[in-house]
Amino acid sequence: MSTATTRAARPAISHVDLLVVGAGPAGLYAAYCAGHRGLRTAVIDALPEIGGQVVGMYPEKTILDIAGYPAVRGRDLVNALAAQAETYGPEFWLEEEVRGLTSAAGTGEVVLTTSAGRTIHAGAVVLAGGIGTFTPRPFTPGLDWLGRGVSYFVPDLTVHDDKDVVIIGGGDSAFDWALHLEPIARSVTMVHRRDRFRAHKGSVDRVRDSNVRMLVNAEVTAVRGDRWVSTAEISVAGEDRPLSLPAQSIVAALGFTADLGAMNGWGLGLVNRRIPVTTRMETAIPRVYAAGDITDYPGKVRLISVGFGEAATAVNNAAVLLDPGLDLFPGHSTEGD
Repeated sequence: MSTATTRAARPAISHVDLLVVGAGPAGLYAAYCAGHRGLRTAVIDALPEIGGQVVGMYPEKTILDIAGYPAVRGRDLVNALAAQAETYGPEFWLEEEVRGLTSAAGTGEVVLTTSAGRTIHAGAVVLAGGIGTFTPRPFTPGLDWLGRGVSYFVPDLTVHDDKDVVIIGGGDSAFDWALHLEPIARSVTMVHRRDRFRAHKGSVDRVRDSNVRMLVNAEVTAVRGDRWVSTAEISVAGEDRPLSLPAQSIVAALGFTADLGAMNGWGLGLVNRRIPVTTRMETAIPRVYAAGDITDYPGKVRLISVGFGEAATAVNNAAVLLDPGLDLFPGHSTEGD
């Protein structure tokens, strides 16, 4: 999706029926559902492009648990959701962060202020901010090499074509990237400080059956090179001296920390950095709903597919709130209806 129009000059005051905060999968689907209900909708996100965590962290990863897709690449999923949302022409305001959220006296509208100095009046809001702003956990030996062979994510697989790649970590992302890079890299070595992994067992088994070299109870202690990384030194438990491996690419998949930022002060009653919601996806603030990974309730399952259902529930309840004459059920959106 082109975002050329989203960075144009924006008015100091904006009015919308529904503001969706967060342009990840749940937010994009919320925008589609809102358009289907005839709501004038805008989507705001602090990132420079849509897609949230999917595009920021694993755009080339194959996602296997989306209904109707046996397998779909993260970037392709986001593009499809964007095209679906664009059916109704929502506005996208990117590189703009919501800083303040209050209720307007008298009108009941939700009033939001942003990092761009703008005030937004919304009939209702859907918070679909995922985990908030995410920051990679630092790979200390490679800090001076970031952008020169050391990276935290793999937004483009081809960058690692025919290179010796070292992947640090034992979670799902580390194993996914190992599986995707093994066919195109010269070599792939995984390094993990323990002999147990947080990743899905199926992914671990596939890596073990591949040509990927796995070093456990091990740690990358030094990175060397000239203008670009060329070598990784790895200390392995039980070995007298470090291993020195060729490495023109090092991916530090060490996880990340998340920050909800200004949201902490809005009165949402956050619990463990999640927003408690009702079965209507209502938060503690009137006219403010939530959907996706950021929500919490008994029995919550954190899957993208669950976020889609939550987005539809939030939007349709918001639509009825804004116009009590509407039915909660929007009708089936089949072609020709």
